Amino acid sequence: MAKADVVSLDAQKTFLRDQAKRRRAQVTGDEAKVREAAGALGVRVLDSIDMPEGCAVSAYWPIGSELDPRALMRRLHERGHPVCLPVVAGTGRPLVFRAWAPGDTLEPAGFGTQVPTAGQPELTPRVLLVPMLAFDRDGYRLGYGGGFYDRTLGKLRAEGGVTAVGLAFAAQEVPAVPRDASDQRLDWIVTESEAIAIE
Repeated sequence: MAKADVVSLDAQKTFLRDQAKRRRAQVTGDEAKVREAAGALGVRVLDSIDMPEGCAVSAYWPIGSELDPRALMRRLHERGHPVCLPVVAGTGRPLVFRAWAPGDTLEPAGFGTQVPTAGQPELTPRVLLVPMLAFDRDGYRLGYGGGFYDRTLGKLRAEGGVTAVGLAFAAQEVPAVPRDASDQRLDWIVTESEAIAIE
């Protein structure tokens, strides 16, 4: 890819991130609707996504106006799935995942995120629940720009497979997410309105 194309792609993603943050903030202005969306999301994930018995599932601790998966995390834990949360291991590196259970103490990790403490065991998830700023129906997501999930999905897929499930409000859908060869496709996108299998 030519340098001018990279600059153009970066500019497109930056513009779309700004738009997506504003759109998501508008959606999350009504707290009752946000709680309802989180409940509907959990039902759709559990009804739609094949999760082998006892497999580890990675979720995320929500920041800002992200769709909140914590009720779903508790339900997964109750069903016997080890739940884990992502931890940034360093710039340019894949994420690692530390075990989480309801009631565990978390520690701040920058940018408003919370992660399990360093003493928690690391797990290898078979299912990743991934936050998004925007998504399209081809299975591409727009994140915050660090590339952590793309690197992580590439690594986990090379090591034997993982199901990647993007979680977002339906209003975060866009016609097309700008992308290049390093962007990993999701296997599913789940919103409060539907579960979309990516073919």
